[in-house]
Amino acid sequence: MTLLAVAFFALMALGVPIAFAIGIAGFTFFATGEFIPMSIGVQQVASASQSFPLLAVPFFVLAGHMMNRTGITHRLIACSNVLVSWMAGGLAQVCIVLSTLMGGVSGSAVADAAMEARILGPGLIRAGYSRGFTCSVIAVGSLITATIPPSLGLILYGFVGNVSIGRLFLAGVIPGLLMMTGLMLTTWFIARRRGYRAGSVERPTAKAVWAAVVDAKWALLFPVALLVAIRGGLFTPSEVGAFAVVYAALVGFFLHRELTLGSVLEALTEAVTDTGLIMLIILFSGMVGYAIVFEQAPQSIAAALADLTREPVLVVALILIFLFLAGLFVESTVLVLLLTPIFLPIVAPLGVDPVHFGILMMTIVTLGSMTPPVGVAMYTVCSLLDCPVEEYIVESLPFVGTVLALVALLTLWPGLVLFLPNALM
Repeated sequence: MTLLAVAFFALMALGVPIAFAIGIAGFTFFATGEFIPMSIGVQQVASASQSFPLLAVPFFVLAGHMMNRTGITHRLIACSNVLVSWMAGGLAQVCIVLSTLMGGVSGSAVADAAMEARILGPGLIRAGYSRGFTCSVIAVGSLITATIPPSLGLILYGFVGNVSIGRLFLAGVIPGLLMMTGLMLTTWFIARRRGYRAGSVERPTAKAVWAAVVDAKWALLFPVALLVAIRGGLFTPSEVGAFAVVYAALVGFFLHRELTLGSVLEALTEAVTDTGLIMLIILFSGMVGYAIVFEQAPQSIAAALADLTREPVLVVALILIFLFLAGLFVESTVLVLLLTPIFLPIVAPLGVDPVHFGILMMTIVTLGSMTPPVGVAMYTVCSLLDCPVEEYIVESLPFVGTVLALVALLTLWPGLVLFLPNALM
């Protein structure tokens, strides 16, 4: 197990792609083991693909790419602008609300951050917002996508941990809305102190709000339709992914009439690329998962934690601290696939709900995409808006602090996470 870990981090340091770093490190475990034939490793790679719930991943990836070509994005921007642009720091508030609404469409924090950086970022900078503040609002705000359904991270967590994806989707709604509120308050305080003006002078009328909501209704109804379909037993989470693709096609072709065959082919091409990358990581992580179970890593870590404390809240807090530190260096998808089999068997016997733990885990590991030294969303936004990383780091501290405070709140009051799944399922 030690050799596997050393090989993985050495390959990462050499710049080997994550999927191959996991695969090569996993093969070292089987190649150097005396009692485990190499064929077992190959079987683990194959068996990792034999999962019906895993079908949800390519479907939701394709649906997200198609949604971005149906005219939904600019309708959501217009809706967000009407709702919150009158507040202090109005344009920045639009970014946060848009991340919440886009979370129900894209399912990817990095994709959401890149889109907002291209479309809204230049406008914020022209309006007098600093580059660091602009990048921080966009990058950290995209974290809301990690919990608002359909989150790809929650699908992977449910797949690896054998946790109900429907309950995870429902559980992510309230934390996502709380995160939106917290980040909006943080933006408001900073904007008031710096004198960042509102985007519009007057508050919107009820008529203007209703018109904007009606114009964006098909995007706003999408996550609601997913949750109703799962709760009503109409579809399994995998089948809901297929429904999402059909929904995107119907909206694009017949309702908005902005989707073309050419844009569908572009969406398919991008979806195949993204799915291929995700699936490579999933398949190769099957070997690592087997090694973790074979070496009894969960039991060893659980025993070490038990020596420190037996209080469930403290155990979860220690795990979240470790996940936060790990997220600074390793991509969130990898952490979910590799660490869920380790930590879920530790917290479940302590009475911690796997759904509650999944929301906490996804929030913390996805936060790593917005923090140095290897934050993908951070580098994407900073490069698109020509912002020094040093400036971003300083400006992002209040937003990261807000997210960590929310995670602490959700840890102490699991009812905030479990209210909807317990009430509806």
